[in-house]
Amino acid sequence: MEHVKCLIVGSGPAGYTAAIYAGRANIAPVEYCGMQTGGQLTQTTEVENFPGYPEGVDGNQMMMDLRQQAERFGADIRDGEIVKADLSQRPFVLTTDTGHEISCDTLIIATGASAKYLGLSDEKKYAGQGVSACATCDGFFYRKKVVAVVGGGDTACEEATYLAGLASKVYLLVRKPFLRASEVMQRRVLENEKITVLFDHNATGLYGENGVEGMHVVKRKGEADEERYDIPIDGFFLAIGHKPNSDLFKEYLDTDEVGYIKTIDGTPRTNIPGVYAAGDVADPIYRQAICAAASGCKAAIEADRFLRENC
Repeated sequence: MEHVKCLIVGSGPAGYTAAIYAGRANIAPVEYCGMQTGGQLTQTTEVENFPGYPEGVDGNQMMMDLRQQAERFGADIRDGEIVKADLSQRPFVLTTDTGHEISCDTLIIATGASAKYLGLSDEKKYAGQGVSACATCDGFFYRKKVVAVVGGGDTACEEATYLAGLASKVYLLVRKPFLRASEVMQRRVLENEKITVLFDHNATGLYGENGVEGMHVVKRKGEADEERYDIPIDGFFLAIGHKPNSDLFKEYLDTDEVGYIKTIDGTPRTNIPGVYAAGDVADPIYRQAICAAASGCKAAIEADRFLRENC
């Protein structure tokens, strides 16, 4: 069985930054990139809010830059997915999708979180061309434009309010006849002149030649007074939640009710010494690349300290 000092599971800003710091610490990290090499940012076009790129950068290019930087410091970055994990004792043992077993003294989990989508084929068709699951990431591109947000909880209301500060008009599509958000968030939305809440509405599709130009909606779906019509929009934002990619480790690690890995006292440390969680898999609040990168840095520093003290 192959043995390494530090194994990193998942790529993206958290995984690659952990690899950079672990490589510079001379602990020869091995990183498995997972199903989506580079993480969620590879699904976006331009990233404008990451420090060091004054003119913005393509999400794929940014991830390639981080990967090359990690490899420069000796990180062994591999394509492939970890499909099994035994964290019952140290060294921890993990298994790849090819059946290869690898043991490690420290483990950094940077598997991210996946945004929930409605399941419309048009969501994939217009990915990066008007469809987004992060208003904070992409809202800037829709200044003085018309956008729609799907969802009825706190996240949807927060994203609609944020976008209202940039866009000329925001439609909030709510499939139920009420908002599930907290009272304060409901008030902010309902009192905002730029936001129009469409209760009992579902999006059934999107249309446009060179990106999103509008959405197909149905009001009171399945009822006698069902109504179908189109609404012109420039951007379509999903705010119906995220699913942390933590299922592989939930048998051993403490998670919240959604599945986000719990960390200790603002550090990347988990309930198992030597195991660290970085990035969106442990962040239900911010979900930003810069935050993920910072947590990857912390995780690698923690792993290095653990190795020096215990191995």
